[in-house]
Amino acid sequence: MSFALVFAGQGTQHAAMLPWLREDAHVRSMCARLRIDDWRAAAADAEWTARNANAQTLLTGLALAAWHQVAGDLPPPAAVAGYSVGEVAAFSAAGVYGAETALDLARERAAAMDRCAANAPGGLLAVSVPSCKMIDDTCRRTGLAVAIRNGKGAFVLGGPEPALTLGEQALSALGARCTRLRIGVASHTPWMREAAQDFERTVSRVPFERPRVALFSNVADRIRDAGSARQALADQIAATVRWDECMDNLHARQVRCVLEVGPGSALARMWNERYPDVPARSCDEFRSAAGVARWVTEAGSP
Repeated sequence: MSFALVFAGQGTQHAAMLPWLREDAHVRSMCARLRIDDWRAAAADAEWTARNANAQTLLTGLALAAWHQVAGDLPPPAAVAGYSVGEVAAFSAAGVYGAETALDLARERAAAMDRCAANAPGGLLAVSVPSCKMIDDTCRRTGLAVAIRNGKGAFVLGGPEPALTLGEQALSALGARCTRLRIGVASHTPWMREAAQDFERTVSRVPFERPRVALFSNVADRIRDAGSARQALADQIAATVRWDECMDNLHARQVRCVLEVGPGSALARMWNERYPDVPARSCDEFRSAAGVARWVTEAGSP
């Protein structure tokens, strides 16, 4: 059996996600850090889930809880990657550090980004375009930066609010499809450089281990040791997420299927568009952990 594991980023979190997830030690630890009793009740408040500090801790905790509830019925994945904040969970799933450390890092990451955003407020704009030249021209005219490359004309742009408004108007006039994301920081752009430097100091004090499985980064391709793991995790806060390349790296491992962990199925959908011969599904599509494991076993076997 051979499968890849990918962890989703923030932006689609909601109270009904992962309907089969049971309360366990991972969920309770996450709730304690967030100072809440019931995460679904808290997540029903869209304003609460949109806050960076809440979203990053919530998604990291739930993703690792979901994976641990499925992992007992599966062999180790052939490869692992995470999308944006999903890297915090992905590095844990690959054995770089434990789940408790992942929760601590998610909280520290969000705090560093929020401090930086207080001095450099901004946001993100998802864009679908027929030509990459449209993105280059828009960034040059408005000062926006490419935050995420998803492939096949799909990008996320980041920057200050006035530049986002200009960019959205310009691209919409050219026929591009634009969606403002529920994220109040210009993640993965140069406006987050101070946050990346701040987080680099944080991870320098945390014990990291060499990954136990093939682990791929948003900014540094394959992660082979603790030092490169620390650097990559910090760098991606202010650098473009190359998710198109992450998918290519996972596909090169010749996996038979891909399992997305987290809310929604955006990563599975992107994968299926890029590699229709290798099926991908999200944990969010299933009604039980057993159903998730059963699909991976069947799809991942020769």
